[in-house]
Amino acid sequence: MKKIKVAVNGYGVIGKRVADAVMLQPDMELMGVSDVASDWRIKIANVKGIPVFAYGYEAADKMSQAGIDIAGVFDDLLKQVDVVVDCAPKKFGAQNAERYRKAGVKFIVQGGEKHETTGHSFVAEANYESALGIAATRVVSCNTTSIVRTLTALKKAGLLKYARGTLLRRATDPWESHLNGIMNTLVPEKEIPSHQGPDAKSVDPELDVVTAAVKVPETLSHLHYWNIRLTRAASKEEVLAAFRTSTRIAFIQYEDGLSANNAVKELMLDLGRPHGDMYEVAIWEDMLKVEGDELYYAYLVDNQAIVIPENIDAIRALMGMEPSAENSIRTTNKVLFIHPEFFLQPYLV
Repeated sequence: MKKIKVAVNGYGVIGKRVADAVMLQPDMELMGVSDVASDWRIKIANVKGIPVFAYGYEAADKMSQAGIDIAGVFDDLLKQVDVVVDCAPKKFGAQNAERYRKAGVKFIVQGGEKHETTGHSFVAEANYESALGIAATRVVSCNTTSIVRTLTALKKAGLLKYARGTLLRRATDPWESHLNGIMNTLVPEKEIPSHQGPDAKSVDPELDVVTAAVKVPETLSHLHYWNIRLTRAASKEEVLAAFRTSTRIAFIQYEDGLSANNAVKELMLDLGRPHGDMYEVAIWEDMLKVEGDELYYAYLVDNQAIVIPENIDAIRALMGMEPSAENSIRTTNKVLFIHPEFFLQPYLV
């Protein structure tokens, strides 16, 4: 089998996870990672035996001085690959887009970039087929990914009329909470809708969705509350059946002691998930309520993990080597141990 040759630009929170996931795929080969940093994060790439490329010559000098083994500069890496997954900080992906086009490589940017950077925004279960063979796509943010996954499941079941959601957003990533976290306060976003609702429409313009968001002083995950107007009166069992059509939605229960995000994080660690990552949207089944044609539910989003399988599926879609969304999702799920039943999946360690 000819493998897809992949580069990851930006070896941070998302980049390192994408790199690890690529190395596990049977049809992909990680050719290297690129960055400007010369700290412990890049040194870990050396430890793992991943070829490290400096983003530029100035970065190369700093990396060499820090004792990091480098295989070249980013332009050298671009000559070796079919596709680049850009995980650089917000706005840098858009700046790099022209560089990728000139190099003749396909590319993926992350949700911090605007839809216009690629003209296509991606969630595997919603619009995989529309990304087949195109030059570039944008994997939407963690929150938007969860919104599209859950609403798509309801939409496919013919149950979704419109959706209104409130997001309690983690303040920052856990590893840098000492730098710019918030403490002893809540910070509501000024604009309603918050950007996640319109962003979901960039994946599926038919969605009628409005969101509001509040930053909260924690870093483990996001928490969503949703009020859905259904197309008709339905039972709880019908709604649960609709959600279960997604292989990337899982149910959790209060009665299992999973009443807060820290408990769910501990569950992921106990399951042996790398970094304690949760790729699935975790909906509280025993909180979910249906009254006539109204649905109420809440769920958790792992801000560091949920987009990783989406990036993997986006690579396959761009390369056009797997025309079936179902087949790509199945392969990704199997390799990353993504499973809608946390207590029935294999233990990883």
